[in-house]
Amino acid sequence: MNSGRIALLRDRIAGHFLPRAPEELGIAVSGGSDSMALMYLLHDWSSDGGPRLRAVTVDHGLRPESADEARMVAAYAERLGIPHDSLRWTGWDGRGNLPDQARRARYRLMADWAEARGISHVALGHTADDQAETFLMRLAREAGVDGLSAMSAARQHGRITFCRPALRTTRKELRDTLRARDVRWIDDPTNSDTAYERVRARKQLAELAPLGITASTLSTVAHHMGEVRKTLYWYVFLAARDMVAFQSGDILIARKEFRTLQNEVKRRLLQSILAWIGNAEYVPRGRAIDLLMESIRGGTGMTLQGCRVLVEPSQLRVVREYNAVAGLRLPVGEIWDGRWQLTGVVNGSGLEIGALGPDGLRQCPDWRSSGLPEASQHAAPAVWQGDKLIAAPTVSFGKGWQAELLRDEEDFFASLLSH
Repeated sequence: MNSGRIALLRDRIAGHFLPRAPEELGIAVSGGSDSMALMYLLHDWSSDGGPRLRAVTVDHGLRPESADEARMVAAYAERLGIPHDSLRWTGWDGRGNLPDQARRARYRLMADWAEARGISHVALGHTADDQAETFLMRLAREAGVDGLSAMSAARQHGRITFCRPALRTTRKELRDTLRARDVRWIDDPTNSDTAYERVRARKQLAELAPLGITASTLSTVAHHMGEVRKTLYWYVFLAARDMVAFQSGDILIARKEFRTLQNEVKRRLLQSILAWIGNAEYVPRGRAIDLLMESIRGGTGMTLQGCRVLVEPSQLRVVREYNAVAGLRLPVGEIWDGRWQLTGVVNGSGLEIGALGPDGLRQCPDWRSSGLPEASQHAAPAVWQGDKLIAAPTVSFGKGWQAELLRDEEDFFASLLSH
């Protein structure tokens, strides 16, 4: 690959971050070809006025070679003058879905790493090939618009934005840039193990090439589906603006208006609300959301993903499920259930924030004046000292304490447009 072609790739990668590029950018580098090439292309940009760079490698410790591979990445980063850190994951207990747990741990470790260093954006090496492989895997599961849509170019993890600037770039293009620089990369042996679904999809993709079905074409289709998905969520946003209201952490939907929505808009509105209240990483899909819609039509409501959907005469009320937070106790001052901040005068020691629950509600004789049903109050935040209820701000029990929702209505509406 000549220098002109490499410069075009660099500009394509840099274009993802423009016009408001961060001053400092993190790069997740595993040692594989995709992330190694990304590091070199970002270094080209940095040398030409782009952001300062800092690299990070997560060593999952699942293979004997992993520590040496992390050191190899560190050596290449040092040659480029890029500071590098290695993070070690030791959380695998031999149970559950290993790839999923490793992925979650990787994001969590990198987010903590970035936040500790004041880095707001971290670049990932996902490519058009990853996009195409994911498309094939989801196609086999009869996925709809959401499943077949392109990976998001950016995703939020707490305060950190993880970016995928190479989604329209093929693995071959990235490897060619490394060959041109005489840079080696690591081929993870699991990438040829057909026990993994992604490896099987990769092999099938190669078989489809004579038909013109390539990583680039499938990636383009996925991006088209992504545009359809954005359009659907625009209609969800408009519907939410028209029929959604908020009350002390609950979300209310006007039933009459809700009945007039198309099913695909209904589904996405319910999914978004459940994820918002339950602070969930993934939304419920398939049969689970179908059952919820059936229960709403039947007037019964149901519990799903840590939330309860109550069917009231004129509205649907989505509340936090008490059982999902019944055992959650945190010291006063911490954010409770990912969305509540309680402040007040601290008298005594051992104060904790926990769910009000049935026992606490019985100690609040005036709770009905709040206008909230029991289900809402059970999962509301309260201040406890052991088994003694000190304050329940949502029902005006206990003086000097306030409960604030850290994510407001506009945050919810904005989340509908971030898909």
